[in-house]
Amino acid sequence: MSLERFILDPWKMSHDAYDISPFHIRPAPEYATAEVLVASLYRSLGFENYSETDVINAGREFDRASKQERPAPKVQVGVRNDTWRTVLHNVLESPKQPNQSSKRFLQLTPMVPDIALYSGTPRLSGNSWNAGVLIQRMVQLGSDSNQAADELWNRMFEALSVGEGDDIWARWLREEFERRKKNCPAWKLQPMKIGPNLPDAEKLQLAFPARQFVRDVDAILAAKSCMTRRQWITLLESVLRLGSVTHVLWLCDVNHKLWEQVHKILNGGNLLTQKDLQEQIVSCERPYLAYGNPATAIVRDYASRYLVGRIGINLLLWNLEKMGISIKSLSSCSDLHKLLSEVVVRRADLQQTDFLTQFEMVRDEHLRTIACKKGIGSHLVEFASTLGQRQTANESLRGYDQGYLVRKRSDHKSAPWIVSFGPVAVLALVHCCLREAVGPRSVQRLCEYLSKYGIDVDCADIAKSELGRKLRMLGLVLDSPDAESGMLLVPPFNTTSILERRSKS
Repeated sequence: MSLERFILDPWKMSHDAYDISPFHIRPAPEYATAEVLVASLYRSLGFENYSETDVINAGREFDRASKQERPAPKVQVGVRNDTWRTVLHNVLESPKQPNQSSKRFLQLTPMVPDIALYSGTPRLSGNSWNAGVLIQRMVQLGSDSNQAADELWNRMFEALSVGEGDDIWARWLREEFERRKKNCPAWKLQPMKIGPNLPDAEKLQLAFPARQFVRDVDAILAAKSCMTRRQWITLLESVLRLGSVTHVLWLCDVNHKLWEQVHKILNGGNLLTQKDLQEQIVSCERPYLAYGNPATAIVRDYASRYLVGRIGINLLLWNLEKMGISIKSLSSCSDLHKLLSEVVVRRADLQQTDFLTQFEMVRDEHLRTIACKKGIGSHLVEFASTLGQRQTANESLRGYDQGYLVRKRSDHKSAPWIVSFGPVAVLALVHCCLREAVGPRSVQRLCEYLSKYGIDVDCADIAKSELGRKLRMLGLVLDSPDAESGMLLVPPFNTTSILERRSKS
């Protein structure tokens, strides 16, 4: 690897220190839906060495077998194949989107783990990205320690498994899918793969979406016994959507702000202290999205700034290496501070090189990618659409997705996407917000909670907004003149006793 090769293909090649950094977006996100996130999580949790390509091939074979008049020989089935086809294509089938209406493929709601063997992959051909790996990295990054991450991973496996505590519909589906399984791995806990991480001591001083995400996943797991499996899966989908997209936005922001600091130092600026670096660069200090405001343009801006920052940081690392300064790691705030310190020390030398000229040349050569019109930039914006309400080819099914966090402002095809929460998302967010609360709390708590994901909600506007109406419709608030905005949040599920028992054990 060399500087010259990086200049030729900056998106394929990265400096070793950057490549293994937790601030590098890996795996590179592409298109996904809420159901893809859950299905990919199933595969990462419990199906050994099962790739996204395996899903495509197994799904076609499974669909072909379901269309046979008789089941395959030596396979004992509980229902006839015509009944099974009805279950697959009328009950479990997830609505096609407008651009998918003419395509024939298996697209199922991920009710039970075995469904992820045949459905829920982002692409229908070629190599597809694995969203489950992204969620696994979020669990590792957001947990207090590796042990805490492993414990949460085990609890996720137990909750996503179908056991005696699940409703009869889920248990029946598990049995029917198991009877029809051919040449597919069994559902068995897979250990977490060690990935880039931050030091445990630093995490305690930082605030970023993955930190809140691991707490919220734990809260959703505790709520499983309060509802049917289908209802619970939709709550989990909402948290996965919010956590994964804001995690990516956070990484975009960190890269941009780090490059900004490098640029300021080269122009004569001062070096930040490590504490200031933690608070101003790494922590989620400002909102990414605002409730009721457009989302797509903001996401595109973050993605574009990330790509510019990524180019600049990598060019900096390579130019420092040419000067004999080898940066081995960017895996902590301390490492980032050391990098900025080197820029201060080598400021004059860097100014005398063609470092900034190289940066401008590479940036100008990849303007379409940086503008998010193609390649990785376009994929990042596409991934953020995971937050959006599912658009269905069949108009009668347009209410299928109620766990969205972004919706169209109107029914018009070209209407902008705005930050707005669906009823299921509201339930999930209020539950997670009040996970340790006993009794009602002010809506100010909800605003503070959402700020940890980088979502700005004005507390004073809640009562008269769409969010306030949904909270009232779902029975999640009590009117109180002494509370913020005259509203008190009410926990939707009684999971306090479950959390207390877990903490004691």
